Amino acid sequence: MMFDITFYKGKRVFITGHTGFKGSWLCKILADAGAVVTGYSLEPEERISLFKIAHLEEDVHSIYGDIRDYSALKEAFDKAQPEIVFHLAAQSIVREGYNNPAYTYETNIMGTVNILECIRHNCNVKSFVNVTTDKVYLNREWEWGYRENDVLNGYDPYSNSKSCSELITHTYKRCFFSNETEMNRVAVSTVRAGNVIGGGDFANYRIIPDCVRAAMEQKDIVVRNPFSIRPYQHVLEPLYVYLMIAANQYNSTNYSDWYNVGPNDSDCLQTGELVELFVKYWGNHIKWVSHSDDSPHEASFLKLDCSKLKKVFGWSPNWDIETAVAMTVEWYKCWAKSGDIRACMDKQIDKFYRSSLKR
Repeated sequence: MMFDITFYKGKRVFITGHTGFKGSWLCKILADAGAVVTGYSLEPEERISLFKIAHLEEDVHSIYGDIRDYSALKEAFDKAQPEIVFHLAAQSIVREGYNNPAYTYETNIMGTVNILECIRHNCNVKSFVNVTTDKVYLNREWEWGYRENDVLNGYDPYSNSKSCSELITHTYKRCFFSNETEMNRVAVSTVRAGNVIGGGDFANYRIIPDCVRAAMEQKDIVVRNPFSIRPYQHVLEPLYVYLMIAANQYNSTNYSDWYNVGPNDSDCLQTGELVELFVKYWGNHIKWVSHSDDSPHEASFLKLDCSKLKKVFGWSPNWDIETAVAMTVEWYKCWAKSGDIRACMDKQIDKFYRSSLKR
């Protein structure tokens, strides 16, 4: 199914978590497309933030607030009067979920309730996409990919809280947004994305940011779980899908559903293999070492079955894992040389969409 990004020109879009890694790229894509974007998020705490170094505050209307604060969220939401909503705000780090489970549950569960309540009390919203994760499933360490109808029951506090976010969204959809006679009928989808990589991620406890920090400090890259298998994909892959689903269900609620988005099986690889690709493209004779630090439980094998998304939309992944790593390293090298980050992002976005049109 062809997808024309110009659909978003002039559309009022509300993004929660817009200052994060994914949110920043989404802001850039939508702003370039001519959308009227309002973002609601905590102000970036990291010393280095993609949102700040790409000067994305020039492109969107930013409101800094806590997703757990319903009153503040609703005030921002009502002023924006959005037609389309993307919910990305979350505590998104597995290890941080172990360190601070209460905050993780508060943010990921009540944050979802709060944005759904804002939508329920607003008659302008036509399309809502809740961004979750591949970790929502009860992980049985299967060798095949999880499908959308498999059991939701994430193991750790982060994963479990996102499972809850899914279930809450399903309930709101059934109870409040599916009645043809209601004025606030809304098309609702959740999208369960695999592990994303790409330029501008500076979070702790993520493999590519760890690789970049080590490479720039000329140290060995320390890999905690080199044999764990993950569905790695470039950040532009799931963002394209979020935008595609939101646009199509805006026009027809028949597309409102639950979807996986991840790479082909051939691009699901061990973390050590991903690091090898990083080393290949970064160069400078860096190397990696395996070192266990008694970290808490994380699944050792995880894949997604994306056949539903392929069947419904005629979709297929655009960049293979080698291209994804090459683009990621290109971005970080631009940043390391104090290059033009906005131009680099625009170049990669344009390359991604041009290649998607050729498929």
